[in-house]
Amino acid sequence: MAANVKNMTSGAPGKLILLFALPLMLGNVFQQFYTMVDAMVVGQVVGVEALAAVGAADWLIWMIQGILTGGTQGFSILTAQNYGAGDGKALKKTVAMSYVLTAVTALVVLVISQAAVQPVLVFLNTPADVIDMSVTYVRIIFCGIPVIAAYNCLASILRALGNGRSPLIAMIVAAVINVGLDLLFVAVFGWGVAGAAIATVTAQAFSALYCFLVLRKIEAVKIGREDFSRDGYLAGQLLKLGAPLEFQNMIISVGGLVVQYVVNGYGFLFVAGFTATNKLYGVLELAAISYGYAITTYVGQNLGAGNVPRIREGVRKGGFMAVLTALVIGVVMIAAGRPVLSLFISGEQEQVSQVMEIAYHYLFIMASFLIVLYLLYVYRSAIQGLGNTVIPLLSGAVEFLMRVGVALLLPRLVGQNGIFYAEICAWSGAALLLCISYLRLIGRYRLPDRKTE
Repeated sequence: MAANVKNMTSGAPGKLILLFALPLMLGNVFQQFYTMVDAMVVGQVVGVEALAAVGAADWLIWMIQGILTGGTQGFSILTAQNYGAGDGKALKKTVAMSYVLTAVTALVVLVISQAAVQPVLVFLNTPADVIDMSVTYVRIIFCGIPVIAAYNCLASILRALGNGRSPLIAMIVAAVINVGLDLLFVAVFGWGVAGAAIATVTAQAFSALYCFLVLRKIEAVKIGREDFSRDGYLAGQLLKLGAPLEFQNMIISVGGLVVQYVVNGYGFLFVAGFTATNKLYGVLELAAISYGYAITTYVGQNLGAGNVPRIREGVRKGGFMAVLTALVIGVVMIAAGRPVLSLFISGEQEQVSQVMEIAYHYLFIMASFLIVLYLLYVYRSAIQGLGNTVIPLLSGAVEFLMRVGVALLLPRLVGQNGIFYAEICAWSGAALLLCISYLRLIGRYRLPDRKTE
């Protein structure tokens, strides 16, 4: 199964990063597609209020998913380093311990999140006419926490081994299943937001199953009972990498919850418009996420191999490609934004017009500053690949301060549209910190130069 993994310690850095990122981009396209389909089907079939109900809890759902993603992403850093170093025994034990820690995290998060749904949505000032639908949608989504955790863990291990193709296939499978079930449950059975949530959880389960079946066939990570033996030092190493990323995502999402609180106070039409653009947020950043995973794996493997000059070159080329990609996506979204947003919105013409203006204004601002977000991902991922997850945690704190400060203050000065700049300011503050930190970190390495090939 050698074709299922990719050693990134030799070959042209830019080409390796791009070829690794492309399948991830396609996978993210399908992941975002089935996320968007939920909103499209709900918005078109059920109406604007249902769309607002789904969107009113966006940041709460992002928080839970961010905790799960952060942990598994942190664990995969050590997986990539062990693979790059050619240490098969350590690799297997790392994978086994990642499974255990992911399962424990998922169980704890499942219990806490289900207990917190109702009070959190009330605290977030969720409009009274949509809160019942929001609670239903979120509870069902959170029932899928174990499968979300399983997919993230398995996909992170595959990516750490240089396999971006299998997570892509998993996302394609999930997208097809989700679209079919959305149409069946919402449009045919009339289950409303509950049907959309059930469709999403079912699709996620299939994506996790596919990744599991692929990993079973990769000899390098075939683990036995002995690999699950207690190892407090290894568990500590993994938690040292994973916990800061979990906290980073928690901090970012708490800032997002403050934004959600402010947005919810403007009524369900504003929430619907904000939600329509937020569903495209994933499309805007999908290539950034892919470059991020590619750079983390690339840096981790090359650090394990001790080739620091190669890391420098790869990050430079990855950053250049990320900037070009951001420019292209930004221009396309500005040009095609209104027709795309119209896919999410239906109802009375006056309401549709109001929602469209809100949504496009927000989309235009985000697309115009997209380069900042892409540079944030490049430098944060490079720092994570170097084994440092504390600085990304600090960047999350900067995002929180900027996002909350702007959300609470700017609308008072310029009106409700000031809330649209909370994201831009959060990106800018974090990107500046990460760029400076990366340059300082990589400058400390004084290993002998090697051929980059």
